[in-house]
Amino acid sequence: MTNVGSDTTHGKTRTAAETKEIVFKEIRTTWGKFSDEDLLALKDNNDLVRQLAAKYGIENTQAQRDVDALLNGRRI
Repeated sequence: MTNVGSDTTHGKTRTAAETKEIVFKEIRTTWGKFSDEDLLALKDNNDLVRQLAAKYGIENTQAQRDVDALLNGRRI
């Protein structure tokens, strides 16, 4: 059984692993303070919000909005 994510591009459904790699690349591009180790340690979207708020010194509500905008319904 293949683990299928909800990310679809040009009619192709991506696997969860492919979607995760795309999401990590977008996080690294948007927020350069995240190392590969930081990304691999993320447990879920809420963890990303907490880490973003801590690394950039922003409020959790702003971090949540930023994460929601970047992930656009996708999950880590």
